[in-house]
Amino acid sequence: MSSQENSEENLPAEQGTAHDAAHGGTAVAQRDENPFADPGLPAHKPRVQDIDERAAKRSERTVAFLFTLSMLATVGFIASFVIFDVKKIVYIWPLGHISALNFALGVTLGLALFCIGAGAVHWARTLMSDVEVADDRHAIEAAPEVKAKVLSDFADGARESAIGRRGLIRTTMFGALAMVPLSGVVLLRELGPLPEDKLRHTLWARGKTLINMNTNEPLRPEDVAVGSLTFAMPEGLEESDHEFNTEIAKAALMLVRIQPEDIKDRRELEWSHEGIVAYSKICTHVGCPVSLYEQQTHHVLCPCHQSTFDLSDGARVIFGPAGHPLPQLRIGVNAQGELEALGDFEEPVGPAFWERG
Repeated sequence: MSSQENSEENLPAEQGTAHDAAHGGTAVAQRDENPFADPGLPAHKPRVQDIDERAAKRSERTVAFLFTLSMLATVGFIASFVIFDVKKIVYIWPLGHISALNFALGVTLGLALFCIGAGAVHWARTLMSDVEVADDRHAIEAAPEVKAKVLSDFADGARESAIGRRGLIRTTMFGALAMVPLSGVVLLRELGPLPEDKLRHTLWARGKTLINMNTNEPLRPEDVAVGSLTFAMPEGLEESDHEFNTEIAKAALMLVRIQPEDIKDRRELEWSHEGIVAYSKICTHVGCPVSLYEQQTHHVLCPCHQSTFDLSDGARVIFGPAGHPLPQLRIGVNAQGELEALGDFEEPVGPAFWERG
């Protein structure tokens, strides 16, 4: 160690401070101004867009292109409602068979939102100011000076974003933001027309044969054993049909055989055949499929929220959040000895709604 360095270490505090001021005044000033400053932090390096206006113009055009692409995607979203039929199914690898309308709506809306986000990110990273600014913590109360500082920072941010100078970005951004809500306006079209009485009717009608959902064969009374739970659907409904999921959600049926002397509800006995009762499989709480049956008590349980119905007493609710009994389907036997419906459900199936009579 040199004699000069040794003498510097042995300086008194006051003399050491004077020595720092003489030999390293800048570092001392920085520590006094910001005691948390990192003396090893490298100096800020400007981006190429900060020193080359041609590069800034390229970034501006890129951001404007993304905003313009967002506007075109929004137009495509709206046009999809006109171009594609809601029933049209297409094959798209690797998604398989999907609705052409749903695919078009998802792609165009996703592209519109992505381009707005990507444009905003690229704008911030290449054209907005990226100078690090340190600020002290302050009280939560919005003091007058804080409000003034916020307004000042907002003005600085608006100035540093160059939104006043970058007219192309400003125009295309406002255009993209103005057009995206049009997607929501178009979606309002799908809220109509009103369902009217569609929720009160299913595919069941007088003379419709009950088809076993496991074998796709007509059900006969001898096919329904005591203690078993059998699921059925109306004849003419095929799983390959486009409307299968919509229709089976209303027409799904379950059958159990109960000894006639165990049936408490007189109407239920009249609507059954040899103790075979048929009820909607759709829970009247939120529409889950009822699928658990207890032979000794004749109770069926909805696995979603544990609503319990007594099939020996008109499917009355005995536990859980369901508000209505399961609708019963009146059944009989046709000339071929097959179980058939004698009409439709008299009550709407599934979750209760305000029009339920």
